[in-house]
Amino acid sequence: MDDLERLRDELRAFSAARDWDQFHSPKNLAMALAGEAAEILEIFQWLTEAQSRAPDEKARAAARDEIADVLLYLIRLADQLGIDPLAEAKRKLGENAKRYPADKSRGNARKYTDL
Repeated sequence: MDDLERLRDELRAFSAARDWDQFHSPKNLAMALAGEAAEILEIFQWLTEAQSRAPDEKARAAARDEIADVLLYLIRLADQLGIDPLAEAKRKLGENAKRYPADKSRGNARKYTDL
């Protein structure tokens, strides 16, 4: 069992101990995930590019908490849908490698349809 599976199992137990499964529908988890992702945006909203690359300790601490929340909700959502997030991330990375070949994508941010 890998770390992600252990974390998924801990989340299952955490939710079950609190009788929260009734609230953890994919819809509710997706909404919670979007809310937590928005909290990451809020941390960086008014920073310059340079400031966002070297946030102060308060911003880093806030980012750590929100990134953890996003990961926890994402794992819980994937679990409710029976999706292996690591397998799907690897699959998607392979697709992106085809869409964005390094020789055409290096140094630009254009969408794959514009390469």
